[in-house]
Amino acid sequence: MKKTVFLTPLLILAAGEFLSFAQFGPEEIAQRAKMEEILKTAPIVKAEEIGEGVTNPWRLYLDYHGQELSGCWKNPEGVQRGFLEGWRFEIAAYELDKLLGLNMIPATVEREFKGKKGSLQLWAASEFSLLDIMEGGIPLPAKMPEAEIFNRGKYLARAFDSLIANDDRTQQNTLLTKDWRTILIDHSRAFRSSKKYRRQLIYGVKGMKEEKLFKRLPRTFIEKIKALNFENIKKAVGPYLEDDEIKAVLARRELLLEQIEEMIKGKGENNVLY
Repeated sequence: MKKTVFLTPLLILAAGEFLSFAQFGPEEIAQRAKMEEILKTAPIVKAEEIGEGVTNPWRLYLDYHGQELSGCWKNPEGVQRGFLEGWRFEIAAYELDKLLGLNMIPATVEREFKGKKGSLQLWAASEFSLLDIMEGGIPLPAKMPEAEIFNRGKYLARAFDSLIANDDRTQQNTLLTKDWRTILIDHSRAFRSSKKYRRQLIYGVKGMKEEKLFKRLPRTFIEKIKALNFENIKKAVGPYLEDDEIKAVLARRELLLEQIEEMIKGKGENNVLY
């Protein structure tokens, strides 16, 4: 997916703020409600097929008081090419991201296009994707604070994907800013609710992809996960998750917290949480 700055560049934080919990900066978070409203209501002035991915996404261009903005619209529903896809999962992932204070997913709303309901996500402003890094031989950061920023974002993404059972995290849908903060897009294969995804996390020591760990996580993030319950998840995600899908999230919540406790017992709290 082509990456373009469409409104304002991502806020570049001072070095001391780089290591904060949220990946988006305070200025971006403050504009989130406004961005949601623009995505929902601004007139669509142009549309073009993106031509990437199995969900046939479109890039919609919006007119906001004479300024052109854009977003990624998709509406997959049901099994496609052997995988269960759902546009509503895109919105549920964003709403859960907000509930947890993760702030790694661009604003995402429901928007009708060509007479069909779908999700519209703010076009992510980023420097490159993990795929760009691998294909272009771009070196990963080795010095502070960038190395710590990158690693913390990587572990947060894995923990979040484990919570929402997103088994489609790829190099292409993991985006990075110039200062190495992580932005996550494409969650149409998240929120699996089968027994497999209730009994085992995707990442971590006992995960399906156990070679990919979440070694260190913010205390605040863990406390917010502990506070999750059926009622506050339902209130956040509204109609975009079924009750059984919420219950599956809560089952994974227990697995995630159990794994964190085991990590703390083995390594010490200060070596696991920050």
